[in-house]
Order: sequence, then structure tokens, then C-alpha cells
Amino acid sequence: MNHPTGLTFRDATDADVDTLVALVESAYRGEASRVGWTTEADILDGQRTDPEGVREIVKSPDSRLLVVERDGRAVACCQLEHRGEYAYFGMFAVSPALQGEGLGKVVMAEAERQVRETWGVTEMHMTVISVRDDLIAWYERRGYRRTGKTSPFPYGDERFGIPRRDDLRFELLVKPLV
Repeated sequence: MNHPTGLTFRDATDADVDTLVALVESAYRGEASRVGWTTEADILDGQRTDPEGVREIVKSPDSRLLVVERDGRAVACCQLEHRGEYAYFGMFAVSPALQGEGLGKVVMAEAERQVRETWGVTEMHMTVISVRDDLIAWYERRGYRRTGKTSPFPYGDERFGIPRRDDLRFELLVKPLV
């Protein structure tokens, strides 16, 4: 779907898996991620995702992996998962070189519009690593609220990265979609 911003939104296919893994890794891990502000390089080493994890989302009947393209190149992505009354928003990545241009805001607004329209859900949920104050503040400016509900970080499961500190956990953020 073409968007007034010149962006195209579409569902990912198997052919997108490697591109999306590279995009997610570039936004969160290693030196390349430090160009943008969403980096987790100071708190986590190792991978953020892998081809199997991305392929699982692409194939799941309750999930969509939204690919955002500009001039035919993937510049952002996010996972949308239908969970009854609400949708879960995850695997959100914006190319580090394009962060700070308002692209993330546009992608979030379009994701929220699509889940309301497609699934009729009334809330969007997401989890954010609780020490990411700058990121949580950004989501709060988009209408998400902290719930204080946390879940443990999967220490010991390298699919989620190798923690550089021992106080990581996920906090649930929620936004009403009305």
C-alpha cells in the first residue's frame, strides 16, 4: 500500500527474511546501530533475531511482519500479532541512518491503523526493556502508557542476545486504539 509519505507498506514474505534480519540487527546491535538512537549495544551483545525467528512470524496465521519500503528498499519493519482483544507490536526497527526523521512515528501510526481496521482490536501492547528510558519516553509521547507489569528477560537464551548487565526485564506498555 502506498502512503502519502512515499513509503510502501506490505506484508513480508519468505523472500524478505534475510533483509529483515539485517535491518533489525543494524538497528539494535553492534557498531552500525550506534548511528541511530535505538541501539541496545551497551546492554546486549549477540543477536537480536535470526532467520528462524523472522520466518516464524511470516508464517504464523495470527502474525504479520510489516515491511516498510522507500524507493524499493526496506527501511523499517514491525511485527503485528493478533491476540484477541488487542494486538502485540514487536520487532520494530528503523534503519539507523534514517532514525530521527519521523519515520518511526509514521510506521507506528500506520501499524495502529491497520490492526484497528483488520482485526478490530481496541488496544496495542508491546514490551520494552525496562532500562530503556529514552525509548519508553518516546513511546509515551505516542500515547503508550507504562503498566508497571514486567516479565523476565530470557537470560541464557542467546536467541535474544547476550546481556551485559543483570537487571534486564521487559515492561508492558499499552495504548488504547480509539
